[in-house]
Amino acid sequence: MSHTQNKGDAYDRLAMFGYELSAPNAPAANYIAVAKSAAHLFISGQLSANQEGIIRGTLGKDMNIEQGQIAARHCALSILSQIAYSANINLNNIKKIVKITVLVNSLPSFLDHHLVANGASDLFVSVLGEKGKHARAAFGVSSLPLGAAVEIEAIIEV
Repeated sequence: MSHTQNKGDAYDRLAMFGYELSAPNAPAANYIAVAKSAAHLFISGQLSANQEGIIRGTLGKDMNIEQGQIAARHCALSILSQIAYSANINLNNIKKIVKITVLVNSLPSFLDHHLVANGASDLFVSVLGEKGKHARAAFGVSSLPLGAAVEIEAIIEV
């Protein structure tokens, strides 16, 4: 993706943390990955995935909080990829991450969904600064598509 590199911009900060955005996969069903309405993007749920594929697991069973945070971080990276590639918007033009909803595949006894969600929240703030601070909901679910550990949807102001 082409963009103007300015010192300290969002792309530089991503690289500083060792991340590079890649083109996201197309939706697997009859929906779109990004819907734009006025000045807002509505990003469909992004599953936890990395270069090897879906990050699968259940928090409180076969995944710990740190592993869940890594999964959530990958969801946040997918959201940024959707903004950059599907919506074709330079990350530096984001005005605000308005809200994220974090679904955590977990046992009913797992009570630290908010700590898992911090993986995504911290990445957004690290990359976007004040524009990355957002409202948030985080809760546990009994399963997610393809066995994913985490799924996150987002509302972004551009």
